[in-house]
Amino acid sequence: MTEVSKQIYKGIKCANVIAALSQMYNITIEEATDIYYNSSIADLIEEGIADLHCRSDKYLATEIWDDYINQKQKREL
Repeated sequence: MTEVSKQIYKGIKCANVIAALSQMYNITIEEATDIYYNSSIADLIEEGIADLHCRSDKYLATEIWDDYINQKQKREL
């Protein structure tokens, strides 16, 4: 796989996870995008750590959402 094809794949994966977040949790694409790019999981996906990019979009969306909710609850305490 070339570097260009890897970047294309990551871009598609990112867009699919954002769309899944939006659909699953009934939030706007803009909100889903902010949640995605502010998550530590997005960094791990980008770096290819633990082959997270191989996981399903819905699985990743769920993990990102759970992390977002946990972080939000910690800030409210």
